[in-house]
Amino acid sequence: MDKRQPIGVLDSGLGGVSVLRALRDLLPQENYLYFGDSANAPYGVKSEEEIRVLSFNVVEKLVAQGVKAIVIACNTITSAAVTALREKYADLIIVGTEPAVKPAIFFRPRGKVLVMATTATLQGTRFQALVQRWQGETTIIACPCPGLMEFVERGDTQSPELREYLTKKINSVKGWKADCVVLGCTHYPFVQNMIQELMGKKVRIFDGAPGIARQVERRLEKAHLLNDEGRPGEILWQNSSSDVRLLALGKKLLLMK
Repeated sequence: MDKRQPIGVLDSGLGGVSVLRALRDLLPQENYLYFGDSANAPYGVKSEEEIRVLSFNVVEKLVAQGVKAIVIACNTITSAAVTALREKYADLIIVGTEPAVKPAIFFRPRGKVLVMATTATLQGTRFQALVQRWQGETTIIACPCPGLMEFVERGDTQSPELREYLTKKINSVKGWKADCVVLGCTHYPFVQNMIQELMGKKVRIFDGAPGIARQVERRLEKAHLLNDEGRPGEILWQNSSSDVRLLALGKKLLLMK
């Protein structure tokens, strides 16, 4: 496998751009192939079987284009399909995404951790295992946010409507006294500033994207596949939707801080 081959990054839409951003910051010399399945989004309200079928379709497209690794930049896909994908593509590096619950717990032991995620992620076995492991030592407050990814998908990261939506969701689980917030969907870092504003400056917010990037670096280094050409890599954008506005929005989100 050639070191110059791209890293495939996939998501149900544009949320995975938050992971792509972290990857590019850490590994700017790598080439990336980003695939958003916006035509079939959102994934978070679908059954696990539907998510697996859609995920395998996307991964097959990426593999056919010669990626050297796959980054599943989506908590929902990871929860529903990563095990099956690793079984089928046993020779390929596949790095998944999980809510950064453990770092939040280590930061505030015996505190309250608000986990904002899709319904599918919160109901998945991987998240439930985390809850069973840590509940008791820490209060984990699950906050399902169906509809939040759609705000990001249309480029809305700071409207009064978004503020009202977030307020209602946090109210619904009595999450205002949380010590930490875990962003359990890769779309949510793009509304992090508003979440921080609502929760207050003392509340620590955890985004798993930097940890994912470090894991990709470790895996590529171990496999001797790090691109060492020394010049900035390229990003190839692909999407299952024909909406040309998505490309411009993806590039805009990539530059957002």
